Amino acid sequence: SDVYKRQELEALVQADAEAFAPLAAAYGLPKDTPEQAAHKAAVLETALDTACAVPLEIMGKCAEGIALVEEYAAKGSALAVSDAGCAAALCKAALQAASLNVFINTKLMTDKTHAAALDDPEVQAKAALLVDAKTGNIVYAKNEHQEMYPASATKIMTALLVLEAIDRGQLRMDQEVTASQTSMQGMVEDGSTADIKVGETLTVEQLLYCMLVISANETCNILGETLCGSVDAFVARMNQRAQELGCKNTHFANTTGLTQSGHYSSAWDIYLITREAMKHDVFMTIVNTKAYTVPATNMTDKERELHSTNALISNWRLAGYLYSGAQGIKTGSTDAAGQCLVSSAVRGSRTLISVVLGAEKVEKENGSGYIVESFTETARLFDWGFDNFAPQQVLDENELIQEVPVALSKQVSTVAVHPAESADAMLPKDLNVSALTRTVTLDNETALAPIAAGDRLGEITVSYGDTTYVTVPLLAVADVSASRFLSLRHAIGEFFSQRSARIAVLALVVPVSYTHLR
Repeated sequence: SDVYKRQELEALVQADAEAFAPLAAAYGLPKDTPEQAAHKAAVLETALDTACAVPLEIMGKCAEGIALVEEYAAKGSALAVSDAGCAAALCKAALQAASLNVFINTKLMTDKTHAAALDDPEVQAKAALLVDAKTGNIVYAKNEHQEMYPASATKIMTALLVLEAIDRGQLRMDQEVTASQTSMQGMVEDGSTADIKVGETLTVEQLLYCMLVISANETCNILGETLCGSVDAFVARMNQRAQELGCKNTHFANTTGLTQSGHYSSAWDIYLITREAMKHDVFMTIVNTKAYTVPATNMTDKERELHSTNALISNWRLAGYLYSGAQGIKTGSTDAAGQCLVSSAVRGSRTLISVVLGAEKVEKENGSGYIVESFTETARLFDWGFDNFAPQQVLDENELIQEVPVALSKQVSTVAVHPAESADAMLPKDLNVSALTRTVTLDNETALAPIAAGDRLGEITVSYGDTTYVTVPLLAVADVSASRFLSLRHAIGEFFSQRSARIAVLALVVPVSYTHLR
């Protein structure tokens, strides 16, 4: 079996057969002497080293492997240790047992913790995503690239474009905007609204609060039309911006998120849009607002009292869902999309961003009301992430990673490289950093002098299994001067290696040779 590395184990047995005799005590044979116990410990260390080289796929064959080891052990315990052949067979079985058991009980205990942390928390939603805000590491994902109706999570993109226009000076927060007749087209009677009338004037800031606090649909069209001249032009810009942000499974057909053919997104794409929007402080201020008052306008005598639709931060609409540390971000619901929630939460120095799409509203067992699972599942996802994961440093910028071969220099033959920056990753709390895999990729197998300290020579990737946590450039730690002679020789060689250069030289040589022959 490749999994147990039998050839390596047999080689170890043959190399020092006597070293395995003390292992017989593990199966009821004579007790170890102190010297034998020490030797056994050394052998177990060797077994651990061997086992640590076994791929993680061993987990899938543990039941089969343990049964095999038990079979070997049962046979081995009936053998006489004095018989060299039998002892070798027993020792091979014992080493397999040690290698498997030590591997499982030490290194794989970490992996089991990792697996436990990554055991599907069975989020009750069609799609879900949990990402560490600082590192961008995915903590949990379910159908994160599946195209789905995003409902009012769409408004995050709408708000982003408005805020970016403000940054460019195209709009101002205090700029007054009047609702047009065309901006009210496409609105539905049962949709979220701030009851803004045609001809009513509000500021850009007030419209943003209406959009993000109570999810008023008409504000999206009003602001979109103001910015781009028409709603259609604004929707086109939404799609353009989505592509710029790297969204692969998103297409917008309106500004609001109302169900419409050709209007879809994914949990991952919504995260990408949200991550960009979160860079704007005013966005986070608005989405984390529990209540807001819009003053009377040119068409109203009374103030508008806005109360957040997000039950994680406000219990004005729904009680029982408040989550300590929650910050925004956007609710959404339609019959087609189900219950959706994009949110973030802070605990200590950590911030997690979640996207839950397609959750349900479930009737309580006692019939006293409904449970909105977009809130309960988001809260459970946050708890799961905070409780099981923590940031750990996986790269130190001062660490020398390896020596890179250098050519064209008489000064040195290699130069060391270090990470361009220190890097953290959000890891399961019991996962040791030493269990991570580091992969170095050089830009060129041999670096050519001259080299300046800080020049990029490659990159290092830190991963675990199929999960890549960070990729950081590798920089030269010191200057390396070039030899003028070696550089000239290299340049000449490079010149003559080009086909066009060879043809040119040949064109010169042939006429000279012909003249000489004449």
